[in-house]
Order: sequence, then C-alpha cells, then structure tokens
Amino acid sequence: MTALKLTAIGNSVGVILPKEMLAELGVGKGDTVYVTQVPDGVVLSPRDPEFEAQMEVARAIMKKRRAVLRELAK
Repeated sequence: MTALKLTAIGNSVGVILPKEMLAELGVGKGDTVYVTQVPDGVVLSPRDPEFEAQMEVARAIMKKRRAVLRELAK
C-alpha cells in the first residue's frame, strides 16, 4: 500500500502519482486514466472499463460470425 498526499493544483486538488506507480499502470504525462468506484473504494486503470466491456461483446460476435466476416472482407 502506498499513501498519497492531496495537493493543491490551481483551484483544484490533485494527487501526485509516484513514477513507479505510473510505470506499473503504463501511463505518463498527458495520458488518461479511469477511476471506477468499487465497494471497497476506487480502482485506477489506464483502460476505460465500459469500452473493455463493449470490446468483449464485439470479440464474442466476431468469433461466432468469423465466416461471415471473412466473406465480407473479400
């Protein structure tokens, strides 16, 4: 567990993430991170969970309809 301190950034309040945490998330300056609320708190992720859910559905459809998609690609 890492304790992070809140700091004033202009008229807002922010958290500075240590470079080790940024490396673990695979993000850097200018990237977007997504915060998801869970029962125990929040989860910080470099991927949009809604988009990931949509992609899972799309992958299932592509797998099921592989032959149709192959013919359409010709």
